Amino acid sequence: MADYLNYYSGKRVLVTGGAGAVGSQLTKRLLELGAFVIVIDNLSSGYTWNLPQDTKNLLFVEGDITNDIDLKRVFGEEPEIIFHLAAFFANQNSVDYPEKDLWTNGFGTLKLLEYTKLYGKIERFVYASSGCSIYPSDAPMPYKESLPPSMDMSTPYQITKMLGELYGNFFYKMYDVHIAKARFFNSYGPGEVPGQYRNVIPNFIYWAMNKQPLPITGTGEETRDFTYVGDIVDGLLRMGYFKEAIGEAFNLAAGREIKIQYLAETINRLTGNDAGIIYTQRRKWDTKPRLLASNEKAKRILGFKPDPDFEKGLIKAIEWFKDNWENIKVAAKFGPGISSAVRGVK
Repeated sequence: MADYLNYYSGKRVLVTGGAGAVGSQLTKRLLELGAFVIVIDNLSSGYTWNLPQDTKNLLFVEGDITNDIDLKRVFGEEPEIIFHLAAFFANQNSVDYPEKDLWTNGFGTLKLLEYTKLYGKIERFVYASSGCSIYPSDAPMPYKESLPPSMDMSTPYQITKMLGELYGNFFYKMYDVHIAKARFFNSYGPGEVPGQYRNVIPNFIYWAMNKQPLPITGTGEETRDFTYVGDIVDGLLRMGYFKEAIGEAFNLAAGREIKIQYLAETINRLTGNDAGIIYTQRRKWDTKPRLLASNEKAKRILGFKPDPDFEKGLIKAIEWFKDNWENIKVAAKFGPGISSAVRGVK
């Protein structure tokens, strides 16, 4: 199984969205493995300070996957593997800005696949999908890749993430583009900056370090299958190597449920925050009170081995916040007024 790590030494790898939460961690790992990494990122939710600064094996292009000039620039570097992580992130953002979501997640993914086909030298195209986009709210858990997909998505983000998978299937079957689809489940860990449209864990850590109460949108009994970013990166690397991943979808999930109440209490404890928890109504688009994925297929075919220790990942995330606190304070954007994600807090 270790061959999948050696495979990347000397490879030229394009990472779209490479300055973002998962992309920056993937980029760091690829550099450690000896790859030459080309990052394209429009910095809508990524940060150059989140990337290694002193290396000759990283080329950063501030650009957009919807722009032909930028795509010609990065394909001109002759990549052999693509990890497509660029996205308009995420559910609440897409509810507020559905056209921006379609432009980046739909049109941008289509253009990237078209360039991949025309270029003709990409060995593997790994697409970052989303578990929340694919599986119906009433599907039996744990969600397995064999389940029929949802036709009742509740956000534009879910629609366009599904669209990316459908475009991937088309280019695989019509043009033999070697695509592999990674379905993420609630990534968390170092590298994720808080903000109005970001995930719950970085926002909870940020508010806790500012000694503010943590707002739960619901009862706290809701669950998510939080998956450490290092495990997701390892799963992506496996999908970029094993030929059995071509044409397939894999849940990159920890395979365990964490209650939001427990999450909030744990972050308050680890950060020494005494401000407690406040509750508000669940967001209308949040139709999944529980989320649990099966990772059996990824384990069986790819040798995927997520770390079961949830709290260890939280500690690493908090350490990253402390190490990068000055940058995070500048980057965290919640805007004037109340966030649409927590509107209704009493």
